Amino acid sequence: MLTLEKAHTIMHAALEEGTKRGLKPLSVLVLDARGALKAAACQDGTSLSRDRVAYGKAYGALSLGIGSRAINRRAEEQPYFVSAVNGLLGGALVPVPGGVLIKDSSGAVLGAVGISGDTSDNDEIAAMAGVSAAGLVADAG
Repeated sequence: MLTLEKAHTIMHAALEEGTKRGLKPLSVLVLDARGALKAAACQDGTSLSRDRVAYGKAYGALSLGIGSRAINRRAEEQPYFVSAVNGLLGGALVPVPGGVLIKDSSGAVLGAVGISGDTSDNDEIAAMAGVSAAGLVADAG
């Protein structure tokens, strides 16, 4: 189970990583395995919808069981599939890096973190750092 304490650790560590790297302001959302919001924060200066993009990255990862980097590759290889899934999800899937599955040491999915604000690659780096700081396994795909 992804505890509130672990979710907060992921969120804070991801924000700290972004600040340390000099990234643009980030929005971070942490969802548990059932897709419920556990933690969220937007740094000062994020644009209006960054939180929704972060949610779409995390929600897409949970929905398909793969990190959003893998979803991005799938979108390039099978655009009709990803488009169809996005339609089924009400447009909530954002198929670019920055959505990372959160797993325990046995590989069980505990949730996902989504980050938006900088480049997708940098968003993913911050997400991976957050999950690692919580002592959990990050799976970006």
